[in-house]
Amino acid sequence: MTKPKIAFYWCASCGGCEEAVVDLGEGLLTVVELVEVAFWPVALDFKREDVEALEDGELAAAFINGAVRTSEQEEMARLLRRKSAAVVAFGSCAILGGVPGLANLYEGRDILDLVYHQVPSVDNGDGTLPAPESRVAEGELTLPAFDATVRTLDQVIGVDYYLPGCPPPAGLIASAVTALVEGKLPARGAVLAPDVALCSECPRAATKPDKLLVRAFRRPHQMLIDPELCLLAQGLVCLGPATRAGCAAACPGGNMPCTGCMGPTSSVVDYGAKALSAMASLLDADGEDEVAARVAEIVDPVGTFYRYSLPASLLHRRVRPAARDEKEEVAP
Repeated sequence: MTKPKIAFYWCASCGGCEEAVVDLGEGLLTVVELVEVAFWPVALDFKREDVEALEDGELAAAFINGAVRTSEQEEMARLLRRKSAAVVAFGSCAILGGVPGLANLYEGRDILDLVYHQVPSVDNGDGTLPAPESRVAEGELTLPAFDATVRTLDQVIGVDYYLPGCPPPAGLIASAVTALVEGKLPARGAVLAPDVALCSECPRAATKPDKLLVRAFRRPHQMLIDPELCLLAQGLVCLGPATRAGCAAACPGGNMPCTGCMGPTSSVVDYGAKALSAMASLLDADGEDEVAARVAEIVDPVGTFYRYSLPASLLHRRVRPAARDEKEEVAP
């Protein structure tokens, strides 16, 4: 019996999603028995030519992790889309943009300037920046182009399924592969995780007050966290009320607040706005000054509420205003 072929590929991400596949442990042997891994360059000796040699649609599924930032990542995503019957956006970065998506707060040229000119450990006296094409004595060298904006996978190609998490929990990965092999996947477009809030599986749920009000927000390093009490009730910014379940509340179980890596449930349009609204609804403050003081306690609001989801949000990215002289040049 011919095994279905699957592929794994890594775009703009930290590599944790690749580690998550290995975290299947002995379960990985079961997966290998069910499928043929036809492309997994981070773990096995595969080349781009191996994918190009496949028939269109020959892969049963491609699990693509990471956001899309470079021309090479976009090319590989489009190639795998053509060769795959199904594409799974694998992890927070592929689905929402992830932590790499916070780069959308800055212009691409400013990022390159910082990395290649300003970092103290860099010795770049000529001020050289990487270029897509360079000619040297030996011939022409090429590098992937650095796109202006970090994009989610489905902003570049069609995506059939979404497997959330940073990284996706091993149990969800195993269930997704098994469902794929057995032909028991849900309708296309589905998120392969429970469609309820994380609080539903949090071991601290019973300690959450019926009427929860927060008088002050604190950060984990500013306190000794009670290992059993609801984190929100302790004044910590825990995003469980706005976040999808499926991770078994791993962070609250480890005595840390949820940061939202599982993303939103299907009823949410903009994750960051939902998370912000959830925190605002708990605020117990009188008058504008007190409200302002409580808000100031949330350090880096964008990084807190859009940590994983800026490219997928309604905001998408920060747009730098034109300089005054540029405005004057185009003014009627």
